[in-house]
Amino acid sequence: MKKKAISSFLTRNIREFALIAMILFVAAFVQIRTEGVFLSHANLSDLLREASILLMVSMGMMMVIICGCIDLSLGSIMGLSGMLGAMILRANNDIPLPLLFLICIGIGVLCGTVNGFIVAKLHLYPLIATLATTYIFRGIIYLFSHGNWVAQAEMTPEFIAVATTDILGINSLIWFAIIIVAFTAVFLRYTNTGRYLYAVGNSPVSASVTGIMSSRVQMLSYIIMGAICGLAGLLWICKYGNAQSESCAGYEMSIIAAVVVGGCAISGGQGTVAGVVLGAIFIGTLNNILPLIQVTTYWQTLIRGFVILFSVVINAISQKSVKRNALRRRVI
Repeated sequence: MKKKAISSFLTRNIREFALIAMILFVAAFVQIRTEGVFLSHANLSDLLREASILLMVSMGMMMVIICGCIDLSLGSIMGLSGMLGAMILRANNDIPLPLLFLICIGIGVLCGTVNGFIVAKLHLYPLIATLATTYIFRGIIYLFSHGNWVAQAEMTPEFIAVATTDILGINSLIWFAIIIVAFTAVFLRYTNTGRYLYAVGNSPVSASVTGIMSSRVQMLSYIIMGAICGLAGLLWICKYGNAQSESCAGYEMSIIAAVVVGGCAISGGQGTVAGVVLGAIFIGTLNNILPLIQVTTYWQTLIRGFVILFSVVINAISQKSVKRNALRRRVI
């Protein structure tokens, strides 16, 4: 019985173990190549800080993809919330930081509600709908900012310190990521709504037959995604110390890569928090090591593209294998 249990555990989590092995292999290779620089305390701290925002937003994207949808507008939502937050701070340096964060989260929720309404209520294809809102939200950024920056000198030291403060020896950005990951894990595992995401992603029609309001579940996933993007957008400004009209542009590609590498099926209904955490760490590691080993920007983009393609192919093969095994076990 123990052997069967161990075998079943390894089979269910084969992708996670493969990702861990891949991360360790890459880390060992780069450590040798960089003569010990990669695993230095300074570089690992930088890697974790870089990966924290990636990890946070990946949790939101995971919920949207599990639900059978996708959101290409996340970079624009982050950019919009960050820019408006920075402009509010510039106009009123005395604003309490908790209130500023709540405003930016609210902006994200509003954007997520727009996406959710278009997809869930108007029944437009998520890829096309969120591609359109990507340009709309980015256009709103230009409308408010007129293409101008908000520089670090126009922000308060207390605001910038949010991204640089350590709590119990751990950077605050990492704590934000831990909280979002914990929330996502509890939400998906222990709430009915979290389980509904999987049901809707597997089959919206079947979910509706059982009494699940598929449109509401899809809309909720976009609202949660928007809230996380609103928070992440302001943290992005804290981290980099300036707000630009092009902030976070194209960031959705890194997020989708992390989620797909982590084992989420683009078709929906499949994905784990552990897998996406490892996927985000892998992409964060990739983003960190490519400049370290002096890979040019052009090759970096090409490599990321191949990683996404390879992960999608592996997901497709594994899904076909699961369906084939299920058919073999079916008794007719």
